[in-house]
Parts: sequence; C-alpha cells; structure tokens
Amino acid sequence: MSAPGTTATLRKTALNATHRSLGAKMVNFGGWDMPLEYSGITAEHLAVRTAAGLFDVSHMGEIELRGPRALDLVQWVTCNNASKLAIGQAQYSGLMNERGGFVDDLLVHKLADTRYLLCVNASNQDRDFEHFLRHNRFGAEVENAGPRYTQLAIQGPRAVGIVQRLSRLDLAPIRYYHFAFGQIAGIDCLVARTGYTGEDGVEIYFSPEHSERLWNDLLEAGKPDGLVPCGLGARNTLRMEAAMCLYGHEIDDSTTPLEAGLAWITKLDKGDFLGRDAILRRQQAGLTRKLVGFEMIDRPIARENYRIFDPAGDAPPAGHVTSGGPAPFLKKNIGMAYVAIGLTEPGAELEIEIRNNRARARVVPLPFYKRVRT
Repeated sequence: MSAPGTTATLRKTALNATHRSLGAKMVNFGGWDMPLEYSGITAEHLAVRTAAGLFDVSHMGEIELRGPRALDLVQWVTCNNASKLAIGQAQYSGLMNERGGFVDDLLVHKLADTRYLLCVNASNQDRDFEHFLRHNRFGAEVENAGPRYTQLAIQGPRAVGIVQRLSRLDLAPIRYYHFAFGQIAGIDCLVARTGYTGEDGVEIYFSPEHSERLWNDLLEAGKPDGLVPCGLGARNTLRMEAAMCLYGHEIDDSTTPLEAGLAWITKLDKGDFLGRDAILRRQQAGLTRKLVGFEMIDRPIARENYRIFDPAGDAPPAGHVTSGGPAPFLKKNIGMAYVAIGLTEPGAELEIEIRNNRARARVVPLPFYKRVRT
C-alpha cells in the first residue's frame, strides 16, 4: 500500500462516504482512496476465519470481451485454457507478455459463448485494457467496464448463509469458481463463489447506484452471525495465510508462472499464446529460483524485499522476501520468498537479513492455511 495522498486526487468507489462514516482508516491503494481497517486488522482477519467479513473491492477492474472471437482473444493473452469453461464457470489465469511474465493475474468468467467478464487488479486495469486492445487481432469488442460495477466480497464460514437470507437465488448449488445471476435484496447481481481470503464466500457484482443499500443490508443481515466490515489490511493478511499471489509482490512482468508455483494455470498444450515460447525455454533450461513459503524460527518479522541467505555458506544473497508478516489466525510470523532452487524443499533453513542481523527461518509447504471443506 502506498503512502497516504491527497484524497481529491484519488479515485473513489461508490462506498467512499460510507466507509468514512463508519470511521474507517483510509489509505491510498494504487491510486484509490480505500479503507485499510475499521476495528483493526487482526480483529477483522479473525472475524473472516471464524464468522464473516464484508469487503468493498470495487477498486478492482472489470473488462468485458464480446463477439464471435472473444474466446480467441482470451486464449491468446492468457495462460490458462478458457476453452474448457462452461457458461457460469470462472477460472484463475495470468495475463501474459511476450517474455512469459505477468502483465497481471485475473479471473475469467464465461457469461456466454461470445461474452467474457474479466476481473483484474485495481492498479493495473487501465494498462490491462490497453494490453487487450493492442493484441486484439480477432475483432472482439473490448470494454473497460469498471465504472458499471460495484464489487463486494463477503467471506468466511457464515458468509453464504448471510447472503442467502437476502436472496431467492439458491446459493448452495453454486460450486467453487462458478457463478450465477440473481437478486440480492431485490438488486440484480452476478454472484460468484470466488474470493481472495482462503475462506468460503461470494463476490458480488452489481450496478453502483445500489452500493450503499446492499452494503447496509448485508451488514444488518449478518449482525447475528458476527459479520463485520473489513479493510484491505485484513484482505492482505488473509491472502498471505492462504498463499495467494499479489501482483507486484509474488508476480510481476519478469516472473514466469513456473517460478511462481503457478504451473497449474499454465496450459502449454492448449496451443500458442503470448509468452508461451519464453515459458517453454525457461522450463527446458531449468528453474534457478522458485517461490516458497517460510515460517520464522527466530522472533523477528520478515518484510518485503528483505534479503535471504543460505546459512550453509557466505555466498551472495540466495533470494528475497516477497510478502511477510504476522499470521493472525495461525499465530506465527510467516512469509513468501523467491529462493535459489537448492533451498526450496520443505525443512530447508534460511537466514533473512533483518536490520543488519540475520534471523533464522524454515521453508514450509504452501498454503500456510487451508480451510476444511464441508
């Protein structure tokens, strides 16, 4: 998160005044004036793990692709195989450049055979839109549709039950990474069983003029179950416990999916796509580094960009931390890092340079937290 800026220069969601009326601490996040926290990052994090939390994520971008060759455009610029999607299904994917790196990561929703809704990161949405336009050799209609959407995420073990109280749409049959259209509190919505916290829940897309009413209706409906408003601080700690990548940290335009542990979204057999040759060359040459998770053995907390060393020798740095901090639910200090390929096995010990001293850490399997599915 960037330093606070002048709010007059920042973009605002339709709920900006609502967040301020609730006493949220606001910050500049990628050029948006967004709530960092309401009742405290730890309290909000624990509410999502044990009950439910409500997030305004309307700063995220939406791009719509339409036309008979919309799928061809999706297939060319992303690394996953969108041809496998059924109508009403979503997938996590990477928006790729020619070097096999990430322009962004995104969610691809198949609305129809000729229509796709893409959810992209807030700070990248304008650049992503230009990327689609630049590579649109298929005649697809490309719309930067963010202004037409508010997006709310309600996450946690009680989240779906709370939303169900306000809707006649049966949410139970909507499987993970699927979506449906229906009304919530009388408002037309796209309801997706997706999220960025490692918990069950839904992400809801709808027209911005209904933002305050639906936000308030959800909070009121969720009061008996402990639903609380949550900011981007808890969203970050939750995604880190769930080991979900964050653009600009675990992935960027020089990172390949193979290094980031995202080979599972990289379908090299689907046919040609942007960056495929570069990814193949990296695969054939062999990786020199890979993303791992670590737990601190010593007390200090490892933060982004701290240097990592191999405790077995005096060699140059063997990697760097991409995300790190306390894990409120797990009650550990954790992080993710790129390290030399010889240090990637669980149990391998690392030394992390923290304020000119080295603290011990241990590589552990990812994710750190995995909810029990019922």
